[in-house]
Amino acid sequence: MFDKILVANRGEVALRVMRAARELGVKTVAVYSEADRDTLPVRYADEAVCIGPAPAGRSYLVMSNIIAAAKNTGAQAIHPGYGFLAENADFARACADNDLVFIGPSPECIERMGNKAAARETMNSCMVPTVPGSDGVVETVEEARAFAERVEYPVLIKASAGGGGKGMREVHAPEELEGAFAAAKAEALAAFGNGDVYLEKLVLRPRHVEVQILADDFGNVAALCERDCSIQRRHQKLLEEAPSPALDDLLRRDMMNAAIKAVRAVDYRNAGTIEFLLDERGKFYFMEMNTRVQVEHPVTEQITGVDIIKEQIRIAAGEEMTCADHGPFSPYGHAIEFRINAEDPDEGFRPCPGKITRMDIPGGPGVRVESYIGAGDSISPYYDSMVAKLIVWGATRDEALSRARRALAEFRIEGIKTTIPFHQKVLDVDIFQQGQARTDFIEITGLL
Repeated sequence: MFDKILVANRGEVALRVMRAARELGVKTVAVYSEADRDTLPVRYADEAVCIGPAPAGRSYLVMSNIIAAAKNTGAQAIHPGYGFLAENADFARACADNDLVFIGPSPECIERMGNKAAARETMNSCMVPTVPGSDGVVETVEEARAFAERVEYPVLIKASAGGGGKGMREVHAPEELEGAFAAAKAEALAAFGNGDVYLEKLVLRPRHVEVQILADDFGNVAALCERDCSIQRRHQKLLEEAPSPALDDLLRRDMMNAAIKAVRAVDYRNAGTIEFLLDERGKFYFMEMNTRVQVEHPVTEQITGVDIIKEQIRIAAGEEMTCADHGPFSPYGHAIEFRINAEDPDEGFRPCPGKITRMDIPGGPGVRVESYIGAGDSISPYYDSMVAKLIVWGATRDEALSRARRALAEFRIEGIKTTIPFHQKVLDVDIFQQGQARTDFIEITGLL
């Protein structure tokens, strides 16, 4: 096991990693920008190093500063969390070049699965179902038009590198294609420095279901059930639950087996997520792989009892993961995560940075809150707007829903606008209560 690791992130995920490391007896190093100097993760860590001014491009994204901080403090490994450099193959390679362990997959796996066009080709080769798509990158609008005519509209244009809904455009008719193609390429280039795109047949009204996996150096691969992430806004997840209300035991087994097959096909190590689209007929298709820990990993932890962050650290240290001999996982109970963001849902989810004047955290059985701030702290305009994650667990989905209503009512945040009222509205919608939400939930319910 490592003696010391550096956490190359900020906010609640940095604190989450540090807590896991402390339980393993591992010391931690925080890195921080000038804007984060007084935050809880910086105080919690055993050591802390300032890596630059507030903008992420001059601090959390500067690889050389992070590598220097690790070497100067004697850290043996770096945990990237999620976002920033978590899926950057060059950063993983820079760690190795400096005799530092990157707590995540190899640079080759990040590149192979991070490029969505290449990932599709890999999945096709190992017989994991994929949505009908182009053969790799589509270079011209003429190629795009030929593909769309072959599979019939609607189609989806997607950036080959990156995610989060950037570089993505739905096209429902031929006259929309040229403008959407140019817009997707431009947005992809601006967001990821890579304007390559590919095309897929657009699956109408799908559910977004993903399988959490862990894999170690001893040949063990575990699929930790699934999460349903169908409630989204502009391809950004708003809340997640596990297990998915749409899956029965047979479909769950088939999806988990497909995820394991995908992981073995690329000789993957550490934590990752295989994301699927589930159509109205109950057929699922590989969408993409996230080569990092996910924001929503706590709901999987709640229904499996596996600490995913601790397993990440163990695997990176060359140890066998503790859930290796568990066998096929079955969900225990039901968990739901609500992303509490400093945003105003009534104003199109407009960011609302500012000082928190009051913050009452809910508690009681089955309630977990991941946060790094409290009353008197401020949400910075420089980074994402997440204030906290509220995770509730119940023996049944109905109990989890009841617990969620109670916990959201207890969760008081003043001084800024948050998404708490939005989540309370979601819980009142019949479609969600019945477990029938699909990715068009926001549009068809009129919650915006």
